[in-house]
Amino acid sequence: MTTINHDLDADGILTLTIDLPGQSMNVINADFTADLSAAVDKIKADTGIKGVVITSGKASGFMAGADLKGMAALMGGGAPAEGKSRMATLFDGIFAINALFRSLETCGKPVAVAINGLALGGGLELCLATHYRVCSDDARVKLGLPEVLVGLFPGAGGTQRLPRLMGVQPALMYLLQGKTMSPQEALGFNVVNELAPVGEAVARAKAWVKANPTKFTQPWDEKSFRFPGGVGAMNPGFAQTFVAGNAMTAKQTNHNMNAPIAMLSAVYEGSQLPMDTALRVESKYMAKVVSDPQAGNMIRSLFVSKQAAEKGARRPKGIAPMPPRKIAMLGAGLMGAGVAMVSAQAGIEVVLLDRDLAAAEKGKQYTADRLAKRRTSPEKTAEILGRIHPTADYADLAGCDLIIEAVFEDRAIKADVTKQVEAVVGADTFFGSNTSTLPITGLAQAWSKPANFIGIHFFSPVEKMPLVEIIVGKETGPEVIAKALDYVAAIRKTPIVVNDSRGFYTSRCFGTYVQEGLTLLGEGVNPALIENVGKHMGMPVGPLAVNDEVGLDLSYKIGKQTAADLGITDQGPGGRVIETMHELGRQGRKNGKGFYVYPDAPAKKYLWPELVATVSDGLAEHQPTPEAIRERLLYRQMVECARCFDEGVLETPEDGDLGAIFGWGFAPFTGGPFSHMDTIGLANVVEILDGLAERHGERFAPPQLLRDMAAKGETFYGRAAMKAAA
Repeated sequence: MTTINHDLDADGILTLTIDLPGQSMNVINADFTADLSAAVDKIKADTGIKGVVITSGKASGFMAGADLKGMAALMGGGAPAEGKSRMATLFDGIFAINALFRSLETCGKPVAVAINGLALGGGLELCLATHYRVCSDDARVKLGLPEVLVGLFPGAGGTQRLPRLMGVQPALMYLLQGKTMSPQEALGFNVVNELAPVGEAVARAKAWVKANPTKFTQPWDEKSFRFPGGVGAMNPGFAQTFVAGNAMTAKQTNHNMNAPIAMLSAVYEGSQLPMDTALRVESKYMAKVVSDPQAGNMIRSLFVSKQAAEKGARRPKGIAPMPPRKIAMLGAGLMGAGVAMVSAQAGIEVVLLDRDLAAAEKGKQYTADRLAKRRTSPEKTAEILGRIHPTADYADLAGCDLIIEAVFEDRAIKADVTKQVEAVVGADTFFGSNTSTLPITGLAQAWSKPANFIGIHFFSPVEKMPLVEIIVGKETGPEVIAKALDYVAAIRKTPIVVNDSRGFYTSRCFGTYVQEGLTLLGEGVNPALIENVGKHMGMPVGPLAVNDEVGLDLSYKIGKQTAADLGITDQGPGGRVIETMHELGRQGRKNGKGFYVYPDAPAKKYLWPELVATVSDGLAEHQPTPEAIRERLLYRQMVECARCFDEGVLETPEDGDLGAIFGWGFAPFTGGPFSHMDTIGLANVVEILDGLAERHGERFAPPQLLRDMAAKGETFYGRAAMKAAA
């Protein structure tokens, strides 16, 4: 089964059209590399071939890069080759692609590429290994090397060719951030040589090949070649670039991620070497990155599992698609307004209901304000706003095929609203509650057909946060699960599916990070130390800062409700901290005073100077080490995740990792809590948790399932694979 179609015209120009069978997008896999290798051999040997044009046969784009699902096979993963170490075998597998692209650019005949769509990762690296690049002048086309976003870096020449085309400093901006560029930007940076009207890229590429039969040497293979901007240890600009680049990378990653550090080394060393040696240096660093579990964990969670979830991995089988046509959004506050916005942007009609028309109109204005901030065209803005229908009349909900409720977090209020809605639309309509903590099974009792009731938990701000947590109650049926997932797909979010419990999965586990931070504060630990360790361990912000963002008044109400429901009389040091802050009226960012003080712009927020003296007995005489704080903040989250798995709240580790990373920002470089526990080893995790439980309390005690799995030498993902195969 060929992945490349050959067409030799009368001028001796061979057009290679990449079109992988059965794939929606072209990717680099073992079949493609074998076919390209055969094609390069043919180009070299066949005197009738005067030049080459490479293009794509896919309407979806040119090429998306390496097939990450089959990366182990592509790179020679598994057992080492005879007489070689595992690292040597891995290097050979990685370098094989580099050698192939190098063979293409040194084939002795002009090679042009017609970039007629998206070109990312290895797809762009293939383009860079040609002698002339023609790109369709289409704003929808994006070019880039985004590998760093999934724990890798460009390993098919990207770290060497891109700096030689555009200069080291601008290249690093794109490499380290995984940014894409438009065709116009690519032309300005010399990444492409020519822009062509849509549909004419192949013809333009052929014309160049025909007119330039002897232009088959890359600029970097000419003796006169000089890097744009210069390179070399004695070049001041070059040295300053890496001084700043190292500092910025350390600030952004806290040295938690392997790929950016390795990539900086590959660019620094490779830029001072001939291309053939530079490519070997790149492959050396790529092998180091790939050999570490971090890359595999990130690829699995941030790419493979994410794509599977978005394609309906958890959707019940045998149920016909039910795309939403018209939804009702109950509550026009920040959450409801955000849901209305993303729904209208997806082409869905939205009835936005609140207690009065003024409140509903204010919710619609939220969308208008944000579209204006994004400089959306007046025509597009009018189209989106035209789909949002504010109202205070329940009768206007008639005809909606999905109801989403986001009213005040109070059972009685939610029950009253639910009953009023059912009186209009009937119990056969699907109903979703956006509650963040209240169990769905209990809320569903207000709907006379609980099988049609489900939790649809969004994260704030809705338009920015990628995750939606679908919560299945005890009586929730498969049809409403399918409907909820079809809706999430329509608004282009990533779903996870969990079973009902207090706080579900994300709120429950995220809360442990905040609570442990509060407990540390209540014990007299320096708040700056708590916050800095939280950020340095890979969380977006420290636990005190995030509590300010959520609102200390909300934390107080949730704590009180939970304590009342569970019969808890003492919420510990963390609970007492929140009570004290509540009594002082310090609600967080919303009223400009919480754990932080929020002065007027441009001044930045700062920790409240009187915080420690107010909520504890002052700074503890012996402060814990950063490592000890990190251990508590990290393992408190992981043990709660393990409990959710033990209790059946989670059914798959994939949902657990996706929910943690995209829901509350659990350190992405780990691949998520379940990937991280597997990597550490469950026996080691249990040992550390037992030590923490002995020193700090039962909240760290590992669940029995974790002990049993550790004793058997199991892993979460290994267990899931066995279950799937059964």
